[in-house]
Amino acid sequence: MTELTPLPPLSLYVHVPWCVRKCPYCDFNSHGMGRGAEPPETAYLDALIADLDADLSLVTGRQLVSIFIGGGTPSLMSADFYQQLITAIKRRLPLTKGCEITLEANPGTLERGRFAGYRSAGINRLSLGIQSFQDAQLYALGRIHSGDDAVVAVREARQAGFDNLNLDLMHGLPGQTSELALDDIEHALSLSPEHLSWYQLTLEPNTEFYSSPPVLPEEEVLWDIQDLGHERLHEAGLVRYEISAYARQGRRAQHNVNYWQFGDYLGIGAGAHGKLSMSGVDGLHIERRWKVRQPDSYLQRLNDLRGFVAGSQPVVEHELPLEFAMNALRLVEGVPMSSWEAYTGREATQLAKRLVSAREKGLLVQDSDRLQTSPQGLLFLNDLLTMISDEPVSNARHSSTRERLTS
Repeated sequence: MTELTPLPPLSLYVHVPWCVRKCPYCDFNSHGMGRGAEPPETAYLDALIADLDADLSLVTGRQLVSIFIGGGTPSLMSADFYQQLITAIKRRLPLTKGCEITLEANPGTLERGRFAGYRSAGINRLSLGIQSFQDAQLYALGRIHSGDDAVVAVREARQAGFDNLNLDLMHGLPGQTSELALDDIEHALSLSPEHLSWYQLTLEPNTEFYSSPPVLPEEEVLWDIQDLGHERLHEAGLVRYEISAYARQGRRAQHNVNYWQFGDYLGIGAGAHGKLSMSGVDGLHIERRWKVRQPDSYLQRLNDLRGFVAGSQPVVEHELPLEFAMNALRLVEGVPMSSWEAYTGREATQLAKRLVSAREKGLLVQDSDRLQTSPQGLLFLNDLLTMISDEPVSNARHSSTRERLTS
């Protein structure tokens, strides 16, 4: 009897699309409401649960290893909203022991008072979008909080019982020097976060910054910031395990690690994306699905026979090497070569000559049993991906990302 290929772990991504004001650098599916406006909690909760119900048949018998609630600004929603949502999720899908449940939050006064309620609702990890502790830099980024607000938010999150905090920091900001970037790191370290996402500002299409670019630091300054920042974080005991992610022991982001290791995830909410594997005798068949993007249109689908799915597309065989490598090679420790064979359906011997060339160029670690990017390779990841996959890859100097990967 032929055995089916085991399925990878499964996560759930929940997207909340509203924010007070859309930042000029943000290319996520977020929609500014203005101060004082409130999102339609009841209607959106009903839609999310119906969206999940419609997808349940795709994941029968599977359990969740993590839940990530991103946005937008998910902390605009009340604690009661999340109490009901998480209860509904648990009734439909079993959670693994110690399942990580992350909520993105901004350091604004409106959200901070809700931290204790979020913790009581079952959220056990908070990701605070600080970006910088410098008020001038925050103003340039269009943020609505101050550096002091960020410090207060961390203190109140601790008081609410959160012992697993990620701080989101950006570098390469308008007018930023290496001294200012390192000062942001020192501010963050003084707050003793368990996890730090530290990534470079990039000008993404369909953003205000892309159409009207700000003056960013020169290339040499960017290199200095990266080198000095990596060194300082290492000294402080935050271990780099992915291009832009640093964590203390046992505090890696389970949700994103599953993503980078080519795990599966359901996506519910306006504009959410998902990736699901189906096992067959000839290996895994992978499909990507995405939901209706505009919040109003998404809510209208609650009573529409078409449902919430806006589209789906199988990942065809020739795309698998690049799809897998784009995620796995971000991890500092890489992945076993056996994972390459399991997820791409291709034998490692087919890759051998390309790996030799990549190792000779110093882009891969010299280990035939692992597919592992070298420190140099992390800086020139797109070059490495092109060598391995034969697929066109963006010419960006290196890749960086926020924690949230599935909106």
